[in-house]
Amino acid sequence: MSLRIVFMGTPEFAVPSLTALLASEHSVIGVFTQPDRPKGRGGKVQQSPIKALAQAHGLPVFQPLKIRKDGLADLQALSPDLCVTAAFGQILSQEVLDVPRLGTVNVHASLLPRHRGSAPIPWALLQGDTKTGITTMLTDAGIDTGDMLLRAETPIDETDTAATLTQRLSLMGAELLLETLKRLEKGDCPREKQAEAHMTYDPKLTKEMGMLTFTETTRQSLLRVRAMDPWPCAFAALANGTLKVWRAATFASASPAAPGIVLYADQVHGLVVSTSDGAIELIEIQAPNAKRMDSRAFLRGHQIEAGKPLSEVSL
Repeated sequence: MSLRIVFMGTPEFAVPSLTALLASEHSVIGVFTQPDRPKGRGGKVQQSPIKALAQAHGLPVFQPLKIRKDGLADLQALSPDLCVTAAFGQILSQEVLDVPRLGTVNVHASLLPRHRGSAPIPWALLQGDTKTGITTMLTDAGIDTGDMLLRAETPIDETDTAATLTQRLSLMGAELLLETLKRLEKGDCPREKQAEAHMTYDPKLTKEMGMLTFTETTRQSLLRVRAMDPWPCAFAALANGTLKVWRAATFASASPAAPGIVLYADQVHGLVVSTSDGAIELIEIQAPNAKRMDSRAFLRGHQIEAGKPLSEVSL
């Protein structure tokens, strides 16, 4: 049976899910996405990846600032059988949820009830989880509190970043979404209430969360670097700005030092900074107003004095 579906999503994570729906037997009759907003250093207004995909397929696109206020009438006029959401970025009110005849299915990038909220992938990394996954759920008026439908798991590798996990989970989400719709149509889709006792809710990411103070352990510092890639990117304070850190690793043989001290800055060791329990090598960095590059390549043209705090270095 072909369903009339309204899709709601915004970032790249949602693209595979919409693509899968467009290739299915179902009819996508409209797409809701966040308004175009300025991005990047130049502040150029950009459309969302979902808007670009929807327009490429000639779909009606709606961009309400708040769907519960200025999008409700448009949604009602579409009269969908089902709504599907994937990283839409807005909370749906009960009035919105009452519109689709069969409800709203959400594709959430965590193993609920763990990591509710808008940034489940970075938080899974930041908290050192060994696995994550996708949960499809029936949306209710809470924040990721609805009944769970299907789940799919993936291990978190030591080399995974938020960027690599987002790509992998987005593809898993599209596959699980189609399986969920198939099971709902057949009438054999499981439905399970979330165990509130195991619930975690994580706040929205901020730029400040990327800061490396080096007072954390080496492991936690490395988790922060991986969790903040691609946004906001981990960074360390310098005397004249900030040093972005894209990749890092444990440096095993280092003498004890106060956190944040430059232990080495040479071609043999690379750029090594002390942490609360050891040391971390900053492998791929980005100095103020410079390109992202390997730290050893950077050190060939820039001298950093070992033995002083990184925060006192000017680049």
